[in-house]
Amino acid sequence: MLIIKSKIVNKNMSKFVKVHCKNCNKTFFKDTGHYKENKKLNHNSYCSRKCESEYKTKRKTLKCENCGKKFKRTPHSISPHNFCSQSCAAIINNKKRPERNAKKIKCRNCGKTFKRWVVGNKKYCSMDCFNKARLYNPEELLEIIKNTAKKLKRVPARREFFGGIDKACVRFFGSWNKAVSAAGLVPNRSHDDRMYKRMNAKAIDGHFCDSISEVLIDNWLYKNKVLHEKDVYYPETNHKADWEIASKGNKTFIEYFGLANDSPRYDRSIKEKEVLCKKQNISLIAIYPKDLYPKIFLDNNLKNKFKDYLSVQCQGGENCTLDFRFPKAAS
Repeated sequence: MLIIKSKIVNKNMSKFVKVHCKNCNKTFFKDTGHYKENKKLNHNSYCSRKCESEYKTKRKTLKCENCGKKFKRTPHSISPHNFCSQSCAAIINNKKRPERNAKKIKCRNCGKTFKRWVVGNKKYCSMDCFNKARLYNPEELLEIIKNTAKKLKRVPARREFFGGIDKACVRFFGSWNKAVSAAGLVPNRSHDDRMYKRMNAKAIDGHFCDSISEVLIDNWLYKNKVLHEKDVYYPETNHKADWEIASKGNKTFIEYFGLANDSPRYDRSIKEKEVLCKKQNISLIAIYPKDLYPKIFLDNNLKNKFKDYLSVQCQGGENCTLDFRFPKAAS
């Protein structure tokens, strides 16, 4: 058994060659394949990664001109004057260039003396003092908002203010829009904020509407015997039309745009619906608040909008876009 093991060890050792580390000259064994490859490519052999790194590095040891501390630096980073840190470099440079001496000034907020270099216009010793000096009271904030609105001739947006004014408004008033309201202005609506809170109301014919204005329109359609259906989907989309009315030929949708020009998000929705109607060849009747209020003009305004549908009414059946009977009034 011992003879067999000895033969195996001798056989395995025959695959290794004794070499010397190029860095520390230590003797170690390297497999024959890698040894021949290194010799062919004229590469050196190393006993460890550490020795390889130490041998290959080209960094030179230098001495700091200020503190005398030794440090290493690559050849391309060596300059006529070398320092171990920026602090040591600043000490020597300040001694050589007296004109760079810092001026001593008093902080405008706390009165503490601090150094200020020639470059820059520093007036405060720290950011804390800077922020405290820029504190506003509610009256000043409202005056700033009013003056800015007067200058721009519109309600200013929060992003147009700097120096912590917008944050101070939120701190004092709870939100930017509340600060604008406190200044006597009407806040701009956000592009992402929900446009309004829906308030369900029931029309005469039993249709559930999202606002009182929609109830007025639905009741008018019922009283004038205009066949209509509530909340109809646009083709191939998740958009809903407020109503579809019975007509011969193309579909006819009715939309009440109650928040037009009040919310950017709402205005984008209006444009999307107009494009859909044009693409799908759908007739669109758009109703706005000015068509409903004051109520004494509601009947005349809507009759003008629906004059082509009041004179000729489809009663369902063949070629009619809506095939249902006129709904009875809800009890």
